[in-house]
Amino acid sequence: MAGQEDPVQREIHQDWANQEYIEVITSSIKKITDFLNSFDMSCHSRLATLNEKLTALERRLEYIEARVTKGETLT
Repeated sequence: MAGQEDPVQREIHQDWANQEYIEVITSSIKKITDFLNSFDMSCHSRLATLNEKLTALERRLEYIEARVTKGETLT
């Protein structure tokens, strides 16, 4: 009987090792996913802010161009 338990014990230990490895991989994937989601939100926020600033600059530029075209002074 002792001879039969050795392969079973080996399988049990291997199964536990595999489960621990899977948990480590799963945890790492979750951390990477959380980081990427956070990075995505940060990028979207920064790009939205940059877009607002560019839109404001475009409007100012159009206004200045219109005044220059009409010959008005800028002061």
